[in-house]
Amino acid sequence: MSGQEQAGTYALQILNRLLMDASWNSSRLEGNTYSLLDTRRLIEFGQEAEGRDRFEAQMILNHKDAVEFLVGNAAEIGFNRYTILNLHAILANNLLADERAAGRLRHIGVGIDGSVYHPPETPQLVEECFNQLLATAAAITDPFGQSFFVMVQLPYLQPFDDVNKRVSRMAANIPFIRANLSPLSFTDLPRSLYAHATPGVYELNRIELLRDVFIWSYERSAERYAAVRHSLGEPDPFRLHHRDALRAVVAEVVQGRMDRKTAAAHIASFARYSIRPGEFTAWQEIWGPRGT
Repeated sequence: MSGQEQAGTYALQILNRLLMDASWNSSRLEGNTYSLLDTRRLIEFGQEAEGRDRFEAQMILNHKDAVEFLVGNAAEIGFNRYTILNLHAILANNLLADERAAGRLRHIGVGIDGSVYHPPETPQLVEECFNQLLATAAAITDPFGQSFFVMVQLPYLQPFDDVNKRVSRMAANIPFIRANLSPLSFTDLPRSLYAHATPGVYELNRIELLRDVFIWSYERSAERYAAVRHSLGEPDPFRLHHRDALRAVVAEVVQGRMDRKTAAAHIASFARYSIRPGEFTAWQEIWGPRGT
């Protein structure tokens, strides 16, 4: 990472594409039946696909929120309890039978479909293993080593009631986002191949197939985002360097409920600036219809 680039700069440059790719591909690996076009309509326009379970739409939107959480907090995220517990809370939002389990280490024993492997069961042991997992991941200096370690160890431990593999796939991007490397979106990865690779870890403690899947997936993702960056051209260095200040200015316009004469710029989108919908609505009422 260049000393002049803040953490998350690369991911910000391709954020719109990354939101779509990561949300669709990770959901697809869970058996979600939304197409890429369905996913685009859902993320961009809030249109749910007809005839589909709302569970699928929620899963995709949770992934979108998870990517925004990681990219928007690139300088603060890491392999720590704050990041991983919040990541689970976002990805599990409105999907668990027990809503209190979102963002909380599990208190119950769990099994893995089609596997004889049983993860640790007692809450104390889960807590101890989870803390050790985070400490080990944080001590790894190579971003690729960190990423792959988390992809292997988080599902193996099963620290949460559910949504463990989704957390592992999104957490695998933490070192890439922080180091301004190409993110991993699992582009073109066949679901059957991924499903075949993970049991090797559970049943045989062998990582070779999952390692090959990881390498292949990263190469595909890197190729994709290199092409995306080329098509976008060079990013505006002023906006990149001053993005925190720009975000603060936009937030002040909305949260201060400024009228048109007072505001310095028109707001095209409030979602990227950490403004709550209620604040936007209150500001919008003062701003008034276009042209007044």
